[in-house]
Amino acid sequence: MTTATQEGPSKAHLGFITLSVMLATIMQALDTTIANVALPHMQGAMGATQDQISWVLTSYIVAAAIFMPLTGFISDRIGRKRLFMWSVAGFTIASMLCGAAQSLEQIVLFRLLQGIFGASLVPLSQAVLLDSYPPEKHGSAMAMWGIGVMVGPILGPSLGGWLTEYYNWRWVFYINLPFGLLAWFGLAAFIEETKLNSSRRFDLLGFALLSIGIGALQMALDRGQSQNWFASAEIVIETGLVVLCFYLFVVHIFTHSHPYIEPALFKDRNFSVGLVFIFIVGIILLATMTLLPPFMQGLMGYPVIDVGYLLAPRGVGTMFAMMLVGRLSGRVDVRILILLGLLLTSFSMWEMTLFNTDISNWDIIRTGVVQGLGLGFIFVPLSTITFATLAPRFRTEGTALFSLMRNIGSSIGISVVITYLAQRTQMNHEVFASYITPFNQALHHGGGMAELMTPKGLSAINGEVTRQASLLAYLQDFRLMMWVSLCAIPLVLLLKAPQRGAGKEEMAILE
Repeated sequence: MTTATQEGPSKAHLGFITLSVMLATIMQALDTTIANVALPHMQGAMGATQDQISWVLTSYIVAAAIFMPLTGFISDRIGRKRLFMWSVAGFTIASMLCGAAQSLEQIVLFRLLQGIFGASLVPLSQAVLLDSYPPEKHGSAMAMWGIGVMVGPILGPSLGGWLTEYYNWRWVFYINLPFGLLAWFGLAAFIEETKLNSSRRFDLLGFALLSIGIGALQMALDRGQSQNWFASAEIVIETGLVVLCFYLFVVHIFTHSHPYIEPALFKDRNFSVGLVFIFIVGIILLATMTLLPPFMQGLMGYPVIDVGYLLAPRGVGTMFAMMLVGRLSGRVDVRILILLGLLLTSFSMWEMTLFNTDISNWDIIRTGVVQGLGLGFIFVPLSTITFATLAPRFRTEGTALFSLMRNIGSSIGISVVITYLAQRTQMNHEVFASYITPFNQALHHGGGMAELMTPKGLSAINGEVTRQASLLAYLQDFRLMMWVSLCAIPLVLLLKAPQRGAGKEEMAILE
């Protein structure tokens, strides 16, 4: 801790530091969801398929995941403040380029740049808050950071829908300009530079192995469905690269004198279990947000702005849960709060498996609020208990790894649900189509089979079969997410209880 931190900045100065840092956090978190509701519009503008347009989401997340562990090393070499300012500037410029993109290739490339520059924003904001606040307020700083990370999913759908409806999908990227400018000037004015550490070495081999492994995994998941999975040599090669690179990476970090990720981090049980937990939270957080906009627009005919408004209450539920967690902290074991969050999330997913095209707005809002409550009960307690026993010297690297696992979970979750959706739609269509025969009495009403056998009739019945097949595929995806949530419940038993009474200060900011 620096001398300034030990003496403690004034309340006003600390407030400006917090505001500047949280603007950067919100800007990065906002971009994980704001583009979701605009995806169908991007798909039409770029002439892309549903699985291709998902690259707009996954390219950003994968790039951030690959470069996030570099945060600690670069921060030591050039200084935390300088890295923070360069990251904000690069992220803002990349956002402008995304808005100006004219093809799918361009927007995916610029989203990769966004991910590269945005990789450091969340772990740096987390580390700056922890270093700016005194030790007894670290839990409060973590809770505040958690709110910032979750504000993105709250504002994203409604803001993205409004911008797309009244302006253009490109404005979901241009909106980052005011956030970026305010954050940059705030960082320049109020954040102090850290000491440089030029002795730290860069583990190029470890970085290369992790990058290739994550990239190959994402490519295999994104292209597997279109390439017929392991019938394709491309998918076999990519899968082989995943297995080989991750195996070599694990061996490397345990045998190298200066590894890319310090293996001593994983000796802390809460931290290790927390990484698995945040991976699962990442899957749930963005996978369902990826499914709902096309479900509501494609099958239910909602305009994009209504989709944004109906998804926003999900974030309101999260905020309410976070405030409630602040009042329960110190009185209730945080593990119980995490368990409650998992149960609420699983229940909301189960309710979503009962959706149909005639559901009301209230059904969408209610399930969204319940799911938001569940995520709120998970996120802040999990962020606190994960770092409760981690040594301070691992803080920057630990926060980067924590965000890395959340991003990887989100990326894998999006790819899996999109692939599963396409796969199940094809299978359901085949099953439903087998009932379209002259022997099906239900088809003899109205104009009868004679009308159905006309080109117009065949087109109409095929359209309805496809619609029903897609509906069932969405419900099967929701059921998959429900099982993911339920499978995380046993992990609660592996977490060690925090020290009694610590929770009152840990989340006092939510009071």
